[in-house]
Amino acid sequence: MTLTLSVETARWRAHQQSVLAEFPGLVPVAKGNGYGLGNVRLAEEAARLGVPLLAVGTGAEADAVAGAFPGDLLVLTPLRAGEPEAGPRDRTVRTVSHPEVLPALPAGSRVVVECMTSMRRHGIAPADLGRLALDGRALEGFALHLPLDRPDGSDPVAEVAAWVTAITAAGLPAASVFLSHLAAADVSRLRRQFPDTAFRSRIGTRLWLGDVDALQAVATVLDVTPVGRGERYGYRQHRAPSDGHLLVVTGGTAHGVGLEAPKYVHGVVPRAKGLARAGLATVNRTLSPYAWDGRQLWFAEPPHMQVSILFLPSDHKPPAIGDELALNVRHTTTHFDRVADR
Repeated sequence: MTLTLSVETARWRAHQQSVLAEFPGLVPVAKGNGYGLGNVRLAEEAARLGVPLLAVGTGAEADAVAGAFPGDLLVLTPLRAGEPEAGPRDRTVRTVSHPEVLPALPAGSRVVVECMTSMRRHGIAPADLGRLALDGRALEGFALHLPLDRPDGSDPVAEVAAWVTAITAAGLPAASVFLSHLAAADVSRLRRQFPDTAFRSRIGTRLWLGDVDALQAVATVLDVTPVGRGERYGYRQHRAPSDGHLLVVTGGTAHGVGLEAPKYVHGVVPRAKGLARAGLATVNRTLSPYAWDGRQLWFAEPPHMQVSILFLPSDHKPPAIGDELALNVRHTTTHFDRVADR
């Protein structure tokens, strides 16, 4: 019995094509857990799209997908001095965010230079442009990783334009600029402003997860046990709050079920909901991502490593062993046992 990600394949691929049409020169991104689908599967899909370049997170990921994607591989994590080579040497493009890394690279190395943006994560400063020792190394372009939100109202196009202007003023070619988190309309504005520059959007989440209804996470019911009000159960021997059933279902902490990444909360209502959830958690009441018969179920206790135990009140007919439950999970933090096309 497995935790499955079911893919409505034709619909999913139609969405990919729509994104590709919206962003000419698109560079798909396959990294981490492969957005729940696995990096090898995404590399195969990128090959199906016919794009010449696939972005991956790390050198190890480049090695892992090299056999599934015939084109070039762009490693997004900046190279640090002394790191071993990774990926097929003739097909791998490494990201550099510090000028001092370049002299250590062998002749013929292909590089993209990351520029420091308002993200302030990593990248060279404008003053570093004159320090780039590119002798014998192939400069494939510059990269700008932009923030998702701009509460100050600043214009992302202006930020990118300032960098393109700085690059050309330093006597460096701005033939290719790789962008992250820029809307298609903004990319079009940049193309009109800089017609000699190819602006290439690196897209992962929107490409693979943009049509969320094409993807369905499904768990299998492994056991169904009746329980009476006040009866004890589980590792910690909690008491059942009422008559009902304990459902043992696939999906646990090894899959990422019940684990949640921190979120940035906007507004009064989301903050109030967060406080309510925290209050319920202090009395061992936590909603699960699983649903049955149109009802979101509570965890009976914290998820185990490979299964979760849910509480179903007696006013709902329980599922049978082998039945499937839908669950709503964050794909970027979930490891599925199986990806099934339908």
